[in-house]
Amino acid sequence: MNEQTLSMRLERVAAHVPQGARLADIGSDHGYLPVALALRGVIEAGLAGEVAQVPFASAQRNVRRNGLQEKVIVRLADGLDAIEAADGITAISLCGMGGVTMCEILERGKNRLNGKQRLILQPNGGERELRGWLMENDYRIVSEELLRENRFDYEIIVAERCEAVAYSAEELYFGPLLMREKAPAFITKWQRMLRQKQQSLANFERAKDAIPQEKLGEFARQIGWINAVLA
Repeated sequence: MNEQTLSMRLERVAAHVPQGARLADIGSDHGYLPVALALRGVIEAGLAGEVAQVPFASAQRNVRRNGLQEKVIVRLADGLDAIEAADGITAISLCGMGGVTMCEILERGKNRLNGKQRLILQPNGGERELRGWLMENDYRIVSEELLRENRFDYEIIVAERCEAVAYSAEELYFGPLLMREKAPAFITKWQRMLRQKQQSLANFERAKDAIPQEKLGEFARQIGWINAVLA
């Protein structure tokens, strides 16, 4: 993968960046996403934020190599601290980190969120917690995707600020739009997850003296949800 050829996962993230956006890609790694979108003429301006020195330097090299110094800024900063008011950011992407980590980044950087930016999020796990943060902070999920790449399931969650929104426990678990659409990738994922959870529950029950009753109950509840959504 490079700025010319994004992974399938990043291509689907890119598809949710509006034409003419001013994009802040937080945890940008090599800066592939903002550089690719700048080269394609999709974004007006890009910001690659990175907290670690090595990927920060790599992103700087990619920007220079493509002659995009006037269009893409690379900043060494923690999370949303990379964003400055003068940047006029209209879209923020966070990709390839855990959903709980994303919640922490968004919570710490609340003062950088002006309520007008589109959030494009691709968590590696922790999707339920991330949706919970969005709901609690008045962000409506406007689009969701599920794709499988290199034997991993990835979810993309796109959210925009609203007055207020409420999701059920099941909607936070599966994704409100994903569970409504029930695309083939969704069915395949949850059929696989059902088998895994049934096996785990059977193992837990065999060793139930060592497993808290609350955990057994949570697994049983999730199996019930999955059976219902697949029915």
